[in-house]
Amino acid sequence: MIDTLDFEHISEAYDYIICGAGSAGCTLANRLSEDPQVSVLLIEAGTSHKHFSVTVPGMGLVTMLTKKRNWAFNTVPQKGLNNRKCFQPRGKMLGGSSGSNAMIYIRGHKADYDNWAALGNEGWSYEDVLPYFKKSQHREAGADDYHAQGGPLNVAPLADPGSINEIFFKACDQLQIPRNADFNGAKQEGVGLYEVTQKNGERWSTARAFLDPIMNRPNLHILKEALVEKVIVEGRIVTGVDISVKRQKRSVKANREVILSAGAFGSPQILLLSGIGPAKKIIPHGITLTHELAGVGENLQDHLDYTLSFDGNVKDNFSVSWRGLLSFPKQVWKYLRHRKGVLTTNYAESGGFVYADRDEPSPDIQFHMIRGIVDDHGRKLHFSNGYTFHVCILRPKSRGHISLASKNPNDAPLIDPNYLKDERDLEKLYKAARIAQTIMNAPAWDDVRGRAFYNCDAEDEEVLKADIRNQSETVYHPIGTCKMGKDKMAVVDERLRVHGVKNLRVIDASIMPKIISGNTNAPSIMIAEKGADMIKEDWMKI
Repeated sequence: MIDTLDFEHISEAYDYIICGAGSAGCTLANRLSEDPQVSVLLIEAGTSHKHFSVTVPGMGLVTMLTKKRNWAFNTVPQKGLNNRKCFQPRGKMLGGSSGSNAMIYIRGHKADYDNWAALGNEGWSYEDVLPYFKKSQHREAGADDYHAQGGPLNVAPLADPGSINEIFFKACDQLQIPRNADFNGAKQEGVGLYEVTQKNGERWSTARAFLDPIMNRPNLHILKEALVEKVIVEGRIVTGVDISVKRQKRSVKANREVILSAGAFGSPQILLLSGIGPAKKIIPHGITLTHELAGVGENLQDHLDYTLSFDGNVKDNFSVSWRGLLSFPKQVWKYLRHRKGVLTTNYAESGGFVYADRDEPSPDIQFHMIRGIVDDHGRKLHFSNGYTFHVCILRPKSRGHISLASKNPNDAPLIDPNYLKDERDLEKLYKAARIAQTIMNAPAWDDVRGRAFYNCDAEDEEVLKADIRNQSETVYHPIGTCKMGKDKMAVVDERLRVHGVKNLRVIDASIMPKIISGNTNAPSIMIAEKGADMIKEDWMKI
């Protein structure tokens, strides 16, 4: 493999062209290039993952605050959130958002995948997908019926969790909320420490896991800082892609398939720019309609997240304070010497899954306990040793969509999650916030408790609901915009092939028909593992 190709030296054709080197794209590049008889081109709009802000977990805030490795999208004004434009950070580097996320390894609930299968997606039940979760995994805590060792993706316990986690657990004990040592095992309900995609205190993104070990494969080429402008459609057959690097443009032929792995925002954008999608989203921009497909960019789902922040006094939190600033040199030494200390934090070190409604088939809300204050995605700083408690609803009813801003591939898409459009989401999030308040009011917090920020401690229903509309933001789990299925709004079939078009697949979180009950990174990797096997099987038959 050549890590960075000179643009003019790209081959004229490859068997497989993968558009997007994120969680799914890196996985696909590894698995497809295992066959030395095929050639693979992996195209990424971003830059390298080899930077301290990616490798050092606690420095992930740098990526959040800059645009070097972050698409830094914004939504259109959200009516349900008082017309706020909401920040939508996405990784722009090899490894994609696995290079900027909180590294939490969560698969979702068994019922999520059984529901996918019940919707007509054969082969996507929990029993079907579990082997693919295990295939990619190396779980340091050991293998069992639910986990495996030997895969590229290292899954580890936190290297040096902070004291705030035990305070949180004690508060939950006081409320009879059960503990859970493995959210991906026999049951999901309960609270505990999250396992993370780290190794030796370093972030283990999909670029580290799936790309770095195969740098010597001559049949895999990676092109960074290159934009896929569209796929080339001849009749109903996709034959390649148009790409650009700065002012240079080129077409590259795909002998077998083009695979879109640009995520829930990028994959539908590329389809629309290629003339594939609903005519009303394409023709007004002066783009030729090549294939009418109503569901492209529809069915956008995301986990909306409400935060309760407190100006507390937890001494070993990640903080902007005199204590934090004065101890930072020591923390750097501790990390460099021992891979310990606050720089190993993923911020959201603990959390859990509980029921707001016991009639639900599985826990319907999720907690993230933050080792510090995260306000406006960390972009608004507070001089404090406080903490933040995140709560989100796991299966929202609201649906949004992705559209084009223009025919220019460099323009960000129009992102409209339609947060709280369905009033049931507000009622569920309100119930979840009340549960979170109960936990934060438990006696366990008495020694570190500080004043609440904003109105997260409000007792009045209308005041709290107003605060939910004022403060809620994404917890970074957009999915569903190229959904898998057989109905008229489906974009791909159960083998992830785009309906009505040959030699084109979408393999990333955008194919999820319904959002899973948890963090979406591990499921995105699973989708790529399964998708790679499908591609191999389909071409073996030809």
